[in-house]
Amino acid sequence: MLKNFEEKFNFYCDSNNLEINHNQLIVIKKLHDYYKKNFRSLISNFFLKENSKKSFYLYGDVGVGKTMILDFFFSQIKQKKKRLHFNEFMLNFHDFVQERKNKKEQNIISLFVKDFKSKTSLIYFDEFQVTNIVDAMILGKLFEEMFKANIKMILTSNTKISDLYKDGLQRDQFKPFIKIMQEKSVEYELKIEDDYRKSKENQRQRFFFPLNKETNFKINKFFRTISKNKKKLNKILNIKGRNFEIHNFYEGISRFDFKDLCDQNLGAEDYLEIAKVSKFIVIENIPQFNDFNSNQQLRFITLIDIIYDKNIPIAITANQNLDQFSSSKSLEKEFKRTISRLYELTSKDYKI
Repeated sequence: MLKNFEEKFNFYCDSNNLEINHNQLIVIKKLHDYYKKNFRSLISNFFLKENSKKSFYLYGDVGVGKTMILDFFFSQIKQKKKRLHFNEFMLNFHDFVQERKNKKEQNIISLFVKDFKSKTSLIYFDEFQVTNIVDAMILGKLFEEMFKANIKMILTSNTKISDLYKDGLQRDQFKPFIKIMQEKSVEYELKIEDDYRKSKENQRQRFFFPLNKETNFKINKFFRTISKNKKKLNKILNIKGRNFEIHNFYEGISRFDFKDLCDQNLGAEDYLEIAKVSKFIVIENIPQFNDFNSNQQLRFITLIDIIYDKNIPIAITANQNLDQFSSSKSLEKEFKRTISRLYELTSKDYKI
């Protein structure tokens, strides 16, 4: 049982030089209550009612501290646990399904959940969202089986449960997932006025703009500094039978043009493989976004989510400041999160 939960949270924030406010402390109290009611001994779990809450779903605008709070909670849990990017989780699921289909096995979802349960009893999804129609169609059954297996979840999101996959294709088939999440989740909105990532104490140091000769000189000088004494390697990643070459790779320092990453038909599985081999990433020439390049924008959002999840610092060049980026209409909400994360990923407080 977690004891002195609020006291531990205060110490955690002091140790990491993080600000605390009243609304965050309310969430901490709700998390403690959620823990007491749902994380019990094996004997107690046998008597848990079917309507017990399996999930804690924390949503709110970007930069309010959702991830920081659930990171703390996750660090306190002693049971078997995993922190996964949702795209990574679904890729693991689809790989599992394909392998079992080749063996002509039945009840594949149940088999996946049984296998997953053997490895963890708690999964943490940070910045949960659903944009893929294939995932949307299957999530209801998948999460229902996971809850039946008493796998707990904690999630952060920018969106309340009822608005997930809003305006998505065939959304009626997604409603069973919404229903089960509402039934099985403690849902709470965290509201704070300011985005802490944009504070004056977190000034950007590795975001270079506009695109001109001076900026080009600065990013080249910066790259020479971080890659000094490192050997340039011919890095080719094999991703499910496809080769992807990192042309500028210096022992974990990767440098890309935006087009290399987002104009091609790449996705989460490609970005996860790039993240595995990269300790630092430079991305140059990020454009303005609009309805005509929304596919590239969606790839960029996925890329930054994965980079953030894997704690990889970055440097960026673009033609405008971060607060001057435009967006396609369909991705405005998701892109707010991306901009907020770029503030943090390029800040002086994000160590190389």
